[in-house]
Amino acid sequence: MLKKIANFITGLVAIEHIGIMVLEMFYWDHPIGRKVFNMTPEVSNLSATLAANQGLYNGFLAAGLIWGLISNRRDVKIFFLSCVVIAGIFGAITAKPSIVFTQAMPAFIGLVLWLIQKNKA
Repeated sequence: MLKKIANFITGLVAIEHIGIMVLEMFYWDHPIGRKVFNMTPEVSNLSATLAANQGLYNGFLAAGLIWGLISNRRDVKIFFLSCVVIAGIFGAITAKPSIVFTQAMPAFIGLVLWLIQKNKA
């Protein structure tokens, strides 16, 4: 049962990062992105290229988590969840404190669940 919950949370974190990727890569300089990230048109226009790059990295995090789920590799899930936790903590320190709750915390919960798993798969 614990493994199913850990997989579910890992999947949620992957979906979240796909959403973040889409927002940062495709909607940053649009009204949706401006509203989500609380930006003016000038700020979003000037930072759109940087945001797209950042979005790509979020896509890679999602891809790694999906790879872990598809391959059923615990080590891959642990690695990519750890990356998300670290990125979330860094984002909370450098960008917006709430990132620790929206990104780092779900990944941390998933990470802990995988670390306490006795089954290595």
